[in-house]
Amino acid sequence: MAKKKTISKAELIALYMNYVLEKGKTEHTVYLFTKDNKLNEQDFYKYFASFEVLEKQVFKTFFENTTALLEKSDDYKSFDARNKLLSFYFTFFENLTANRSFVIYVLEQDKHSLKKLSKLSELRKSYIAYIDSLDIEILDLQHKQINKLQEKGLRESAWIQLLITIKFWMDDSSPSFEKTDIFIEKSVNTSFDLVQTTPLKSVIDLGKFLFKEKANMSS
Repeated sequence: MAKKKTISKAELIALYMNYVLEKGKTEHTVYLFTKDNKLNEQDFYKYFASFEVLEKQVFKTFFENTTALLEKSDDYKSFDARNKLLSFYFTFFENLTANRSFVIYVLEQDKHSLKKLSKLSELRKSYIAYIDSLDIEILDLQHKQINKLQEKGLRESAWIQLLITIKFWMDDSSPSFEKTDIFIEKSVNTSFDLVQTTPLKSVIDLGKFLFKEKANMSS
């Protein structure tokens, strides 16, 4: 009986992605997948508890590959938050495009409800941590509770923006996905302008006033 080969985590992910695309489906059991690929079943479970867990790791790996590449660039390290995020987007979507067939296969059925898609949960954790690391400048409203809400809103809006961009890219039929590149540049720049714009401060100051008035009325 031929000895079954051992496999690394990265190799297993690549094997799974190729297997799904070649078969056009995911096997019902890990047993069948490992048997077809002459692997020990325990080698799969050494890294992943299920196919769903593996797919979550695929999208986290796209993120990790993106940030690893960016960190090698001296230019990137000198960028401000806006240009770092733009660089992240362009590099991340290059990674997605290089694996477009698999991404479309995995996300297509749920592309209208990506926010609820558990397969992107690990990507979400990594991306929000990345947004925090950028130290994006927000308006200091001199109110601890409102500033915390503002920071939380920044994280959530950044995540939703990424999901919207993924959806746009999935539907993009332009050559080299050039419309996605335009969308990225316009949406990221707009989001920074909104976060840092002075008129927004007036709106939030009004909300701050109403918050205080409500608190006074209820006391």
